[in-house]
Amino acid sequence: MNEVNQLWKTLTREQIKTRVFDAIGRTLDFYASPPLGLPGSSLDPQVFCGDAPFLRDAPFMSAMIRNMNHIGCHTFGESEPHFPGTHEIEREVVRICAEEIFLGQPDAHDGYIASGGTEANIEAVWIYRNFFQTEHGADASEIAVLSSADAHYSIPKACNLLALRHVSVPVDERTRELDPDALGSTIREGQAEAVKYWIVVANLGTTMFGSVDSCEMLTDALIAAGDPFKLHIDAAFGGFVYPFTGDTTALSFANPRVDSIALDAHKVVQAPYGTGIFLIRKGLMQHVSTAEAKYVTGLDATLIGSRSGANAVAIWMILMTYGPDGWREKVGELIDRTDWLCGSLKEAGRQFYRHPRMNVVALRADEVSRELASEFLLVPDVHSASPRWYKVVVMDHVTHDRLREFVGRLG
Repeated sequence: MNEVNQLWKTLTREQIKTRVFDAIGRTLDFYASPPLGLPGSSLDPQVFCGDAPFLRDAPFMSAMIRNMNHIGCHTFGESEPHFPGTHEIEREVVRICAEEIFLGQPDAHDGYIASGGTEANIEAVWIYRNFFQTEHGADASEIAVLSSADAHYSIPKACNLLALRHVSVPVDERTRELDPDALGSTIREGQAEAVKYWIVVANLGTTMFGSVDSCEMLTDALIAAGDPFKLHIDAAFGGFVYPFTGDTTALSFANPRVDSIALDAHKVVQAPYGTGIFLIRKGLMQHVSTAEAKYVTGLDATLIGSRSGANAVAIWMILMTYGPDGWREKVGELIDRTDWLCGSLKEAGRQFYRHPRMNVVALRADEVSRELASEFLLVPDVHSASPRWYKVVVMDHVTHDRLREFVGRLG
């Protein structure tokens, strides 16, 4: 993580409240200055009381009730002029994530608060498909999306939506690492089937295992093959963990081959659901600017369109409450608990996989009874057949006491 912090710092509760209410004060009040042309309003006052006394000390809930629409991308071009205060907060969140967590240069990135990692991943694939078609004259049949077999289901979903070929590379069952021989074979097979351009998705914390792909292996193989590519990092789970547990250079904007990153704030960060983050180097977002959105100031380059400004406020409030040092301590505590769990499993002779910088532990299914997995709400790798793995995710609510109880019952 960047050591020189420009925007991300620890603020007091009062400082956070003052800043958010100032931002809300610089957004449109639908009742004080009733607009005639906007197809939206604040939350219905008959149901959601906008003058409840507790709201004076509840900036996030106040933002929810004011119902700011953050349609569009606010890091380039024009934005809707009605909500500048919270647009500014969203831009700060983008900069903190791109520059201070993922080591990017100042003002070198675009991005927005998406609905989650799924949308952010689809946005990336959409942008790069259009990039190759516009800049290289590529046909969709000449573009393939390359990922590991452990990639999130949003990657095949993106390919289905965008009519692109998806090719996945097998991973080692024990280490969850990409198979280099299979990677080379996959690229050669794609080339033999007229693939000329690649959209590469590298995992920074897979959903099931918390495993981390080697960017170098992926990009070196494509450079050796001589094919153009764009590299996207799916950090939906690991993005707020991995950068705080060691060196992140290869999986950040410090790596010139990395073009975009997807994050989720509604996982480890504990923001409300619907708070993903999409980050991308400048000069690429415009490839999905929707010219038909003429009634939207600055058009729209996001997948989702209208979205709540309160979600940006929520992420900003959480980040500023902790600051970089406080967040590192929070993540360190999760890693300590995960270390304890893994040590206990080793002592018991249990088989499991865990990336040492992540807070996910995947146990072999034959090590855990179905009854115990159900009681402790472990998640299997498949629900429709016999699972091979069950995972434990050490989140804020997963205490040492709860882990001790699980290990004790495991036997």
